[in-house]
Amino acid sequence: MSANLTPDQLRSIKGQLDLVLLALETLVGIGSEAILDQAKSLQVASLLSDRVSLWRLRQSSPLRKGQGRKKLDVDEARALVLITAQLAGQHRQAINQAVTALEQAAAADKPPHRVAVLGDYLDRFSNTYSDRMEQEAPPTVLEKLAFQLLIDLLFYSSGGGAQRLWQTLLDRAE
Repeated sequence: MSANLTPDQLRSIKGQLDLVLLALETLVGIGSEAILDQAKSLQVASLLSDRVSLWRLRQSSPLRKGQGRKKLDVDEARALVLITAQLAGQHRQAINQAVTALEQAAAADKPPHRVAVLGDYLDRFSNTYSDRMEQEAPPTVLEKLAFQLLIDLLFYSSGGGAQRLWQTLLDRAE
């Protein structure tokens, strides 16, 4: 992982990471405790030692309401990538079921929000996004974002997920 990132790239990365974590937490119900436990198991707890440090780090997202002044550094970004990929891997079955339901809904030309697991995820994602994020988005934009993040999570949940997530973050930050 490159340490030669510009401030704009880091800003983009922290916003994207926050959205990926938002999708994961609204799909499978993880919270700060699961993130902190994962930080300990991956030996990056020095970067995320408690709920306050995690909150400050997530609050640094440029997409957040009342964003803090905390700057994300490359080590923190790397830690969040590892944690996110590990948590996605632990919840791979739930992610896979949701993506399969999305594919089946599309194949049957059925609105995804009418499928229980997808409707619940979309409601939680939209509500959490509206509560936390500065910029409002129309329901169609939020739905597209939520489902794209869901598909992305499937890739991050498999072997090499951390590398895929990091590469995606770098590509989107260009």
